[in-house]
Amino acid sequence: MATPQAEQALHRQLLAGLRVIDVAGEPLAMTGRLLADMGAEVIKLETPGGDPLRDAPPLSPENVSLRFLAWNAGKTCIRYDQHSQPISELLHSADVVIETPGFAGALTLARGAAPQAVWLQATPFGLEGPRALWQASDIGLMAACGNMHCTGDADRPPLRCTEPAAYAHCAAEAAFAILTALAAGGAQTIDLSMQEALLIANMGGPAQFPKTGRGGQRQGAMLGVTREIWPCRDGFVSFGLRGGPARAGNFAILLDALRAEGLDTPAWCNRDWSTFNPHVLDAQELRDIEEPLQAYFARHTLRELYELAVRTNLMLAPAQSAAEILGNEQLRSRGIFTRTGDIDSFPARFFIAQNADHPDGSTAPPLAVQDVSDGAVAETAQWSGPTFLRKDSVDNAAAWTGLRLLEFGSGAAGPIATRYFSEHGATVVRVESTRRPDFLRVMAINSEQGLEGSALFDVLNPAKKSITLNLKHEDGRAIARRLVHWADAVVENFAPKAMQAWGLDYWQLQREKPDLVMLSTCLNGQSGPHRDYPGFGGQGAALSGYNYLTGWPDREPVGPFGTITDSLSPRFAATALAAALHFQRRTGNGVYLDVSQVETGVYSLSPWLLQQAMYGNAPAREGNHNPRAVPHAAFPCAGEDSWIAIACWNDRQWQTLATVAGLEATRTPTLPDRLLARETIEDEIGTWTSAHSAEELAARLQAAGVEAVPVADFRYLLQDDPQLAAREHFITLERERTGASIYERNGFRLSAARSSIDTPTPLLGEHTEAVLRDCLGLDVAEVQRLRAAGALE
Repeated sequence: MATPQAEQALHRQLLAGLRVIDVAGEPLAMTGRLLADMGAEVIKLETPGGDPLRDAPPLSPENVSLRFLAWNAGKTCIRYDQHSQPISELLHSADVVIETPGFAGALTLARGAAPQAVWLQATPFGLEGPRALWQASDIGLMAACGNMHCTGDADRPPLRCTEPAAYAHCAAEAAFAILTALAAGGAQTIDLSMQEALLIANMGGPAQFPKTGRGGQRQGAMLGVTREIWPCRDGFVSFGLRGGPARAGNFAILLDALRAEGLDTPAWCNRDWSTFNPHVLDAQELRDIEEPLQAYFARHTLRELYELAVRTNLMLAPAQSAAEILGNEQLRSRGIFTRTGDIDSFPARFFIAQNADHPDGSTAPPLAVQDVSDGAVAETAQWSGPTFLRKDSVDNAAAWTGLRLLEFGSGAAGPIATRYFSEHGATVVRVESTRRPDFLRVMAINSEQGLEGSALFDVLNPAKKSITLNLKHEDGRAIARRLVHWADAVVENFAPKAMQAWGLDYWQLQREKPDLVMLSTCLNGQSGPHRDYPGFGGQGAALSGYNYLTGWPDREPVGPFGTITDSLSPRFAATALAAALHFQRRTGNGVYLDVSQVETGVYSLSPWLLQQAMYGNAPAREGNHNPRAVPHAAFPCAGEDSWIAIACWNDRQWQTLATVAGLEATRTPTLPDRLLARETIEDEIGTWTSAHSAEELAARLQAAGVEAVPVADFRYLLQDDPQLAAREHFITLERERTGASIYERNGFRLSAARSSIDTPTPLLGEHTEAVLRDCLGLDVAEVQRLRAAGALE
């Protein structure tokens, strides 16, 4: 096996030679870090007075912001001087420029400074449209995307996560957008709307609205009709009291545990758990099930419950604090933390085929994080990005046209990752089963439509092809292996060991195809003592810290809505896969990618964890409070459950808001004054806003230079949001058997390459014959033989 030093060098080769100029503000500070972690040379140009993020609390002992340190590791930091010849030369040699125009304190450069580069411009609402000039920080973005409306308790205002979840989503999507533009080739501008990028965190809720009628509501610790977050003796755990094949074994485990402590009531003993469906039970029946379970959890500590879960594969996870994350056995075994407690590198383990041996359960060695420095820039080779077009160049062709992806798995994380590619032109063939269908297909709301009736599966899987193979049949596995040779990359998100059982894991496939690019993504990754512990986004949100950070200080954790790692980790997975594809095209070497959902969430919370490692005082959930801004909250408006998010980031904005609202500002002219009077100030603002409509107030305050954004629900986003309409975010397509379906585009547009969703989500096995014929060259007789033999389902 390669030495740690060799593995580090290989990891850094993925984007070697790519020169990135980073002038972004805080929302995209993580983007450059991600690219640097994979080998790009990232040069951070700061304003002459220094990046304002350097001063954001908490500070290191050297008086540098922990946020700045976390997100600028691996970069070279230089103070910008427009008259400097070396800096001008750097810009003219750049392959990529990352910019957040309009964000306070961030540099804005002239496009002509780097005319040859891919130029990413990320703004809260996109470069065009009626709200293109609106301001929004994390709280405004979470309000604008609908996620905040659904997070929290029904009797209190909508909530954001204490750490900026919006920035985590957008920065990761920006990294993928850059690699997508490089795949298209040529200089162009990327227009990234942070609002649009965030909508996937709702798991298609707005697009499903016409079918479900659900506009989104705050349910506290509930998810649907059952509890998701449960108190235990020393904290909280996440456990979904839901049915379905993937969860059937949970109930036998819990019944044994309840019986051992005398809590096995008739509601538990006299039930066929294999057919359990909470949606068909009345409220009393659900209470009868929940009460013994709540009593059992209350008797036990987080550690005891987690040990039970790991030992038995029970889908239960602790809502981990920063201290618990830093001590987590699985995370430590995979080497993701540095000695200082910082996150070591991009949250994926990379194996380069040229030097890779089977790890035998161990993980790739960790990567060293470069120090942030103010020094000279090393010479680097000019990036030579490949095109993935397999035909003569077509004007405005989609960036990933010609790319072939083969997808295995179920749920949300894997399918969302591949959807990024299909929207930008890739051909994605999804291998499914009629005997064990994707559990999201089983979530049908219309029994007459059977496995095609699930609105959630529908919104997550457009622009793909579906084939059905029996992977327990020798001929079915042989077809799968032939498709691996057809594909440029393979993506799977089964639990570890599933692909190995079919002979389709990377270590077996690479013997037949040494240049294979393959991505495996699951809850905990492919290695470590907890690699076989199963779970989905609910467990990912708990283990990574997002549950712990979302909620009111005096109440239990509540979210965020949409099991955040299900929407966050696919952006990291897609970015890693795009980097590996670039590497493979440049070098001919295959790459294996091992992405853990939990680790992507942990990575995105790096500053919080660094605070814990350095000072031992990382905060818990703090409602909507932010120590850098007052006011910073959601305020009631006229109308039922109507709210507006308002934040003032400097004294001038506060004075402007006070003038518009008729409030007294002279007693609290500075932030320290306002922090002391925060509750009084926010109560007075709430009294004022409650007499006005959210849209009217937002327009007035934005025009005056104050961040103010209506807290949107799903119905509003789909039917009334003028910015999403202007950007054509929603696309309606006719789908066989289920009628009109609405799909959502991702957050970025390329100036010289088209993107769209042209075909609806496929029916189960809809393209089996076409794929076998067109991709593998099988004739009708061979297809019939395979079907008769049971290799096709």
